[in-house]
Amino acid sequence: METEDYCFETRLLHNRHKVDPATGAVSVPIQHASTFHQFDIDQFGKYDYARSLNPTREALEDVIAELEGGVKGFAFSSGMAAISTAFLLLSSGDHVVITEDVYGGTFRMVTEVLTRFGIQHTFVDMTDLDQVKQAIQPNTKAFYVETPSNPLLKVTDIRAISQLAKEIDALTFVDNTFLTPQLQKPLELGVDVVLHSATKFLAGHSDVVAGLAVVNDDALAKRLYFLQNSFGAILGVQDAWLVLRGLKTLHVRLEQSQRSALTLAEFLQAHPLVEKVYYPALEDHPQYEIQQEQAYGAGAVLSFELKDEDVVRSFVSNVKIPVFAVSLGAVESILSYPAKMSHAAMPQPEREKRGIKNSLLRLSVGLENPEDLIKDFSQAFEKLAHNELVLQRGESK
Repeated sequence: METEDYCFETRLLHNRHKVDPATGAVSVPIQHASTFHQFDIDQFGKYDYARSLNPTREALEDVIAELEGGVKGFAFSSGMAAISTAFLLLSSGDHVVITEDVYGGTFRMVTEVLTRFGIQHTFVDMTDLDQVKQAIQPNTKAFYVETPSNPLLKVTDIRAISQLAKEIDALTFVDNTFLTPQLQKPLELGVDVVLHSATKFLAGHSDVVAGLAVVNDDALAKRLYFLQNSFGAILGVQDAWLVLRGLKTLHVRLEQSQRSALTLAEFLQAHPLVEKVYYPALEDHPQYEIQQEQAYGAGAVLSFELKDEDVVRSFVSNVKIPVFAVSLGAVESILSYPAKMSHAAMPQPEREKRGIKNSLLRLSVGLENPEDLIKDFSQAFEKLAHNELVLQRGESK
C-alpha cells in the first residue's frame, strides 16, 4: 500500500520522511549546516548553501506538498514572508483582487508595500461574485482569497473564483491557515498557490513562527523557488523541525478544537449579552452551504460581537482560561481583539467599512474541556450583567 493511499491522519505520520534512511531515526534530523562540501569542481551536489536548500527544511516542504496535494512546497520564516514572496510573482502594473476583510498584515503589505512597486489592488466582498467580476480589470493578474476570512469568517466559493481567474489567465492565491489541508484542499478546487501561517494550527503550540506555500504546477514551482532563493526569507531548521513535530498531532488537535468551537458558538449564539456570532458551522451563517460543499469542517476559530467596546473590556478582564493574545491555532484557547491586534494595521474607517467593529472579539478554541470554557465565559457574563444592573440603578437615582 502506497502512502498516498493512506487516510490523512495516517499520512501525517507515515510519509517519505517517517524514517531517516541513514540512521533509521524516527525523527527528521536537524541539519544545522549552512554550507556543504562539494566533491566535484564541475558538478555540485544537491545541497550547496542552506538558503537554497537544506535537508530539514526540505522535509517539511515535502510533507506539506503531500498533504495539500501539490507538486512542491516552500517553507518561509513567517506567514507574511510566504505571502509576500508569493506576491512577488506579480510585476509592476499588475492588479490584484483581494478579500476585503483580509488579515491586517496582508492588508498592510498590499496597501503600503505593493503600491510602492506599482502593483494595484481592489478589495471586494468575495462572497459576492458580481462584485468580484466588476473588480476585474484588463491588468488583473491575481485573486487573493481568505476563506474563512479573518476575522468575520466569511466564506468564498473557491472553485468559482478559480474559474474566473482561469478565464483571464490570472493566478488564484488562497490563505488556508484557518482550515489547513485537513479540512480544505484549495488546489483540488483550482487554486494555484496555497498559503499558510504555519505558526497557527499546523505547528499548533505557540512556540514557532513559520510560513508555508504549496503549488500544483512545475513551472510555477520553479518561479516561486527562484523567488524564495532570491528573497531569502527561508525557515530556519529548528523551526522547520518544530512544525514537523506539530504536524504529527494536527488531526487530533483540530478535530477536538473544532468540536469545542461548535459547542462554544452555540452557547454564545444563545446568550443574551452576545449580539452576533460568526462561525461557518452555524446553519444561519450566510455561506453555510458553500462551506459544507468545499470543506470538511468549519475549523476552530469564531468571532462574536458584544454590546460595545466598554463591555468588551470588562469581559476580557474577567475571563480566566483563554490567553488574551495575538495569534490563533494553538493548544490553548486564544482570545483576540482584532481592532487592536490582528487588524491594528488597518485604519479604523477601513475596519468599520468591513464590519470589523470595536465590539468584536475573535476566539481560537484550544484543547480545554469546552464545559470549562463555557463556565468561564458564563461567570464573565454574569459580572457584566451585574455591572449593567448596578449602572442602571445608579442612573435611575
